[in-house]
Amino acid sequence: MIDLPPEAWEALALSLRVSVVATVLSLPLALWVAHLLARRQFRGKGLVDAAIHLPLVLPPVVTGYALLLLFSRAGPLGAVLEPLGLSPAFRWTGAAIAAAIMAFPLMVRAIRLAIEAVDPKLEEAAATLGLSPARVWWRVTLPMALPGVLAGVTLGFAKAFGEFGATITFVASIPGETRTLPAAIYAFLQVPGGAPGLRGLVLIAVAVAVGAVLLSNWLAPRVAARVGGR
Repeated sequence: MIDLPPEAWEALALSLRVSVVATVLSLPLALWVAHLLARRQFRGKGLVDAAIHLPLVLPPVVTGYALLLLFSRAGPLGAVLEPLGLSPAFRWTGAAIAAAIMAFPLMVRAIRLAIEAVDPKLEEAAATLGLSPARVWWRVTLPMALPGVLAGVTLGFAKAFGEFGATITFVASIPGETRTLPAAIYAFLQVPGGAPGLRGLVLIAVAVAVGAVLLSNWLAPRVAARVGGR
């Protein structure tokens, strides 16, 4: 058992909650966008693709600052949500939004590659048998792309779990409310004598990241074999 102060376990629990919510929020839109980019040709496709991947190349603090401008009391979204008590700024829900935005491009990329690997002729054959586009998606495309979807979910979860820059810029590091595991590690770095707690948090962060990758590597071939009927 790793000996950690209560606030460290609190930060771990918050990080897990934020990561799960961010992944669940991102997945439906990631599936739709990935399918759109993989199977459709439309004007401005390159710009859409670039915009989706923008959080990966921008400094995370820029993304966090943009969220802060949007959701502040004077921002276009904050002005609407604040009177309703729904503003995510400086709340754990804001941390989930920031993590979802940072994880979204990785999920889209992995899922898009998986969909592109599905032979379009199989989808066309299913359509000729009378299946609607929605049923072709659910019964043909999604099952065959499922290993890539799992990889995307794993990458998204790991990215959300380790997100720091955008989160701390948007929601700060409030103990018990927005202090996620990366923020707690940073806080321990600033405190003299915080090394024992710091080591424990780092070990937990590494364990969660490695566990997510191992789980993905274990699940993907089994799902692929099941889909292939082996």
